[in-house]
Amino acid sequence: MFCVANQQFAKSDQLPTGGLPFGKVPYHSPSYHLHNFSKAYRSWLLPYIKSRLLSKEFRPVLSFLYTDLSCNLDCHYCYSRGKRIPGMTMETARAAVDWLGSVGCRVLAYMGGEPLMRKDFIVELTRYAANRGFFVYLPTNGILLEEAFIDAIGEAGIAAVNLAVDAVDGYEGIPKYFGRIKRQFEYLVQQEKKYGYITFLNINITSRNVMDVKQLTEIAHHYGIATDYHINEPPPIRYEEFGHEKDGAWITDNEIREVNELIDWLVEKEQEGYNMVNSVDHLKAMKSFIRNKPPAWQCKAGQMSMVIRLNGSFSPCFELYSSEEDWGDIRRGSRFDSERLARIKEQCSRTCLSTCNYQVSHYSQSWLRCLQWVAKHAYTQFFGVS
Repeated sequence: MFCVANQQFAKSDQLPTGGLPFGKVPYHSPSYHLHNFSKAYRSWLLPYIKSRLLSKEFRPVLSFLYTDLSCNLDCHYCYSRGKRIPGMTMETARAAVDWLGSVGCRVLAYMGGEPLMRKDFIVELTRYAANRGFFVYLPTNGILLEEAFIDAIGEAGIAAVNLAVDAVDGYEGIPKYFGRIKRQFEYLVQQEKKYGYITFLNINITSRNVMDVKQLTEIAHHYGIATDYHINEPPPIRYEEFGHEKDGAWITDNEIREVNELIDWLVEKEQEGYNMVNSVDHLKAMKSFIRNKPPAWQCKAGQMSMVIRLNGSFSPCFELYSSEEDWGDIRRGSRFDSERLARIKEQCSRTCLSTCNYQVSHYSQSWLRCLQWVAKHAYTQFFGVS
């Protein structure tokens, strides 16, 4: 049973899809918006400007830190493969934060696996990074969230919590659904005003969940939070333990029309003022991508964004996590080479439309676009903000 604004829906097909028949929950105060605008200005815009002024130096704006590859779920489209691999040590994690700080980066996004497999580790590392001026971003499927942890991570200084949810009701291969985490979700949103963090839903568009995507979009809009969309795509390189090559809910020719209509609907909603992480350009690019006609885009992985693996070594992006190339580490520094990156991207860009890296590319094209990105963190619009 789901309840949104005092209206109850027993099943997903009873949730509204064409606009809620009731008003959006009034929630955030002006001070909350100003707080997040200021935080994003310091952690995104200023490092971006410095990276342009010092363009010959490696100064990533966004970093992804893998703390664990273990996970408590088995989503069929996910190629996390490390259920038997030990997680990152605190010594390595702190050294990574210190190194990132030394090259001007101030945005730290945890990756996994499921980061909450080690809650104490995440709280301690968040406090360490936040005390050093980092915008710390926590993605989670939400199942291991509990009120005590939400308060602990809020006190530690978390900046954003990304709840991965792909459906209203769960079904085979897609175990991340709203009903499963509704209680945790509501407490998380409730505590935003106390701790000042941002909550948003991370939704993967697959061959099976088109109607769910619309419903989740309306739910997020009602609660006054943002959404972040990914187009489901197979891993660009083979992972030995990935066991769902044939049942990963990949989008086929049979679903293209339905997914295409969904994307048009999302673009319309964003232009109406629904807050979305994705730029309109990225949403429209998905339409070409699912037709195997990848749009031209300039991936900035290994230039303005990067990945730090469990052992402290580097990778340009999470899609190339298992690459055996030597890209450097937290002890030796960066070994990213522009010519080598260009050769790799010429191939992998044909099968990848990474939401994270696409946004970095889109919003780093000018200081004005970067300022638009900062405005999104305050749930406000700045020259269209799309």
